[in-house]
Amino acid sequence: MNPTTRRRFLGTTALLGAASATGVAGVTTAAAQGRGPADTDAGQLIGPSSVQYEDLSRGVNQRWAGTPDWIRVPRTTGQVVAAVQQAVDSGRRIAVRGGGHCFEDFVSGRDVRAVIDLSALDSVAHDTRLRALAVGAGARLGQVNEQLFKRWGVALPAGSCPTVGVGGHINGGGYGPLNRLHGLTVDHLHAVEVVVVDQSGTARAVVATREKDDPRRDLWWAHTGGGGGNFGVATRYWFRSPGAEGTDAGRLLPAPPKELLVSSVVWPWDALDARSFSRLLRNYSAWHVAHNGANDPESDLYSHLAVFHRSGGAVALNVQLSTQRGNPEQRLGRFLTEVGEGVGVKPKTVGRSRLPWLLSTQWPGFADRPTAKRIKGKSAYHRRAFDERQAAALHQHLTRTDYTHPGSGVLIAPYGGQVNTVAADATALVHRDSALILMYISEWTDPAEDERHIGFLRDLYEEVYAPTGGVPVLDASTGGAYINYPDTDLRDAARNRSRTGWQELYYGGNYPRLQRVKGRWDPRDVFRHALSVEPPAAHGGRP
Repeated sequence: MNPTTRRRFLGTTALLGAASATGVAGVTTAAAQGRGPADTDAGQLIGPSSVQYEDLSRGVNQRWAGTPDWIRVPRTTGQVVAAVQQAVDSGRRIAVRGGGHCFEDFVSGRDVRAVIDLSALDSVAHDTRLRALAVGAGARLGQVNEQLFKRWGVALPAGSCPTVGVGGHINGGGYGPLNRLHGLTVDHLHAVEVVVVDQSGTARAVVATREKDDPRRDLWWAHTGGGGGNFGVATRYWFRSPGAEGTDAGRLLPAPPKELLVSSVVWPWDALDARSFSRLLRNYSAWHVAHNGANDPESDLYSHLAVFHRSGGAVALNVQLSTQRGNPEQRLGRFLTEVGEGVGVKPKTVGRSRLPWLLSTQWPGFADRPTAKRIKGKSAYHRRAFDERQAAALHQHLTRTDYTHPGSGVLIAPYGGQVNTVAADATALVHRDSALILMYISEWTDPAEDERHIGFLRDLYEEVYAPTGGVPVLDASTGGAYINYPDTDLRDAARNRSRTGWQELYYGGNYPRLQRVKGRWDPRDVFRHALSVEPPAAHGGRP
C-alpha cells in the first residue's frame, strides 16, 4: 500500500463584507472593529479585523470561506440567546457551526451575515435531575468518547471521526462502529435544549424531551434525525438509553466492548480485474445483508471497505470485533474468507492488534489532516447487496485512465442491526431498513481542480444509480440519502433525474411532520440553508 492509500485508510478507520462600527446591534465600536469582546452577554465577538476571523469564517471544507459581519463564540446558553436575538434584530442571516465538517456551504455561504460558533459549549456532565448525561453541542466526538468512558465507563454509539462536532452529528441521526449493537445516537437521546425564535422575533431557550406528555416533544423528535440548521440552535443534549433506570451514570448508556480485535487488509488494484473487483464488492455487501439482524451473533463486527481510485494502490478493508464473543480470531478468519471467496486475489494483512476500546477510537478522522482540503460528498443507503451493474459502474470509474486521483472514491460501512428495530416514524431519521451506508467523497487541495474532481464524483454516483435517475431512490435495492452528508445536487433536476425529490431522499415519509415542526418552532424561517426543511404551505412556503 502506498503512503497516500495507507494515510487515507487509517484516517477512514475512525469514520460536510465587514460590519460598520455602529452596524452590530448592541455592540460597542471597539468590539465591532474586532479589537475585543466588549459585549460579553452574547459571547466573544469576532469581527473582520480580529485575528481569529480568517479561521472562524470557514470550516473544514475549504471550497468556501464566508464573509460574515460578525462571529460569536458563546460560553452559555444565555449568550446564544443574546447572539441569536442580535442577528434577528439586525436582519442578519444566521448560521451555526459546531465541528465545521459540513460538505456544503450552509455556514460559509456568502449570504450568511452572522455565525454562532458553539465550540466553547463543550461540557460533559451527569445531570441527576434529568437522570441523564448532558453533552454540550460544541463538544467533539473524541472528547465525548473520552469523557463518557473515563468517568463512567459508558459510550454513545456515535461516529468515529474524533473532530466531528456533536451538534450537527446528533441532529442528523448519528451512526458509527457501535450502531449494529446499540442503534443510532438519537436512539439514546432523552432531551435537547434549543434556542428558537417565535413569530414575534423573540429568541428564547427551551428544553424538549422524549417524554410522551411533554408538550414540546415534537421539537425533540425533530432533532432525532431532522438535520441541523432547521429549527433553532441546539445547545445541549441529554442522553439516557430507553429503559435505563436510576441515577447511576454508569448505567444510563451502554458499556462498550472491553477489548477489540482490529485488522486491516488490502487487495492491490493491480491484481484486481473487473470480475474479481465485482466479486469482492458483492461478497462484502452480501455478508452484511445476511448478518443484518439485531440479534445476529456477528452484530458486534464492524467493518468498512475503502474503495478509492486505483491510483491509490489498493482496496482496503478495516475490521473490528469484540474479543469477548466466541473465538475472535476464528470469527475474523471466517469473515475475511467469506469476503474473499472467489475473488482469486489473496489480501495482504497490513495490521492486526488487540486494543482496549478507548484506544481503538483514537484513529485520525478523514477530515483531520491539517491540509487545505476541498471536499465534495454524496451518500446512499443500500438495502440489498450490490448487483453486477452497480459493481461494474464502480469499477469503470475507479479505474479510469483519463482521471487519476487517489482521493476520490467510496467508503462503504455497515448499517442496520439494532438500528432497524426502531420504527421509521419513531424518530425523524426514517432510514430503518438498510444494511449499508455509503459515503462518496473526493478530497483535493487546488481550487483550479474543483470542476475536475466534482465532475468525476458526479459521474461515478450517477452511473451507479443510472436506472433510477442518477440517485438512490427508496426502492427494494436502495433507501435514499443521509442528511449529514448533504449534497445540493439532489435538488438539481439536471442531476436528480428521478421522480423522487431531495426531501423524500433524505426524510422519506417523515418530511411533512418535520414541516409542521418547522412551522411551529421557526415560523419566521430564521434557520435555513439550501437543504433545510421548508415551512409548510400554510405558512406561505419559502421565498
